[in-house]
Amino acid sequence: MSSHREAPAISQDPVADNADTYAFVSPDDPSTVTIITNYVPLEGPPGGPNFFEFGDDVLYSIYIDNDGDALPDVTYQFQFNTTLRNEETFLYNTGPIGSLDSPSWNKRQFYDVSVIREHGHNGAKKQHHEQDGKGRVLARDLACPPCNIGPRSTPNYDDLANAARHHLPSGEWVFAGQRNDGFFVDLGAIFDLGDIRELNTLHLIPSATGTSVDPLKTLNIHTIAIKVPISMLTRDGSVPSDPAAAKSVLGIWGGASRRKVQVRDEHGNGTKGSGPWVQVSRLGNPLFNEVIVPVGDKDRWNAVDPIDDDDFEKYVNQPELARLLPILYPDKFPHLAAYSADRADLHAILLTGIPSGIVDGFQNFTGPRPADMLRLNVAIPPAGNPNALGVVGGDLAGYPNGRRVFDDVVSIELKAVAGATIPLVDSSYKVDGAVGAVSSYLTPGTDRYRSTFPYLGSPHDGYDTPSS
Repeated sequence: MSSHREAPAISQDPVADNADTYAFVSPDDPSTVTIITNYVPLEGPPGGPNFFEFGDDVLYSIYIDNDGDALPDVTYQFQFNTTLRNEETFLYNTGPIGSLDSPSWNKRQFYDVSVIREHGHNGAKKQHHEQDGKGRVLARDLACPPCNIGPRSTPNYDDLANAARHHLPSGEWVFAGQRNDGFFVDLGAIFDLGDIRELNTLHLIPSATGTSVDPLKTLNIHTIAIKVPISMLTRDGSVPSDPAAAKSVLGIWGGASRRKVQVRDEHGNGTKGSGPWVQVSRLGNPLFNEVIVPVGDKDRWNAVDPIDDDDFEKYVNQPELARLLPILYPDKFPHLAAYSADRADLHAILLTGIPSGIVDGFQNFTGPRPADMLRLNVAIPPAGNPNALGVVGGDLAGYPNGRRVFDDVVSIELKAVAGATIPLVDSSYKVDGAVGAVSSYLTPGTDRYRSTFPYLGSPHDGYDTPSS
């Protein structure tokens, strides 16, 4: 749901659908930042014989803005290439896959990693859709792991995934391949007129109280992850230690682009692209396009850059969901229903970052320009005892300070939209009692995550997929 099929056009193009973006100071190496972008949402594990993969005709990008102008200063680009060992079999593999170069693995995928570093400022820097996809190549033909097929085909899957973690000569670690989807949400209920099963009796259309379920826990996704030394991302090449310093904050988002012209031949061999790259998907803050932007503007939002987000500012200032909650849960949100001012709290959380003086010991402000980016203060170390509610739960290392893979962003943003964060900017506002009950009511199992790069857990196989 974070951005799984969130817009009409991208819902028909899953290999380019940036479903989630994460950014956090690496818990196992706080001198680095890890950025994860996920694609191909809602993968059912038994997906053979043509198992899921990245698009060879998609340019995948990770953008980092280190000076607050909503333009990328550092861009990492990933381009994929699929090869076949044997075109005369219908099989993905013809025997057990014991290594990344196993002769039994028929359909393999490789990728190149490039970087673009901008040195200009303001108008001198390019918007990403003006870039040509020709950054400085850091590595070529890096191997992806196979999909997790089953105990006969991929008997030692974790070994294959570990072998696909690549340490680049320039200092970064990269991984690209299938993982368990780390995002958790009661997807079926939340789009059934805002149903929160634990609050069913309070709904406009009441029903018996239930227990939230997480259908994504049995689904997989394709992950691009990179771990980068902090000094390679900051504006002055330092590793900031002062959380109050402007240089400590990075703006981060992901995106996917396709060639402007797509031509399909008569042999059914897919499309051939030409011309400049055109963005078809992007993601900074979770749920921004999914919940904040109305359906008529969703495809346009995916096509433009964060620097253009003043066009969408009105949807943050007056979010539709904040109007719907008092209707869906009658008499439970009277203060929210009566609040008509623009939502300065959401504007700060989603579009500018939170300035100093609002939350003790914290800021991730990038300046007044409204732009949807994850904002990560790299001077705040990983939490020893993390709270999945992030800053709302008193944990300054969690969302909206970047986004960790286990942060409960659904509950955080539901609470914020319901009014929990209004007193940060309007001391006269009284939070409705029901806000405390607004939650996704989900606690994902520890198998969803791992303590080392790339941090998302192993994908489920298609042979023995657990039930939801």
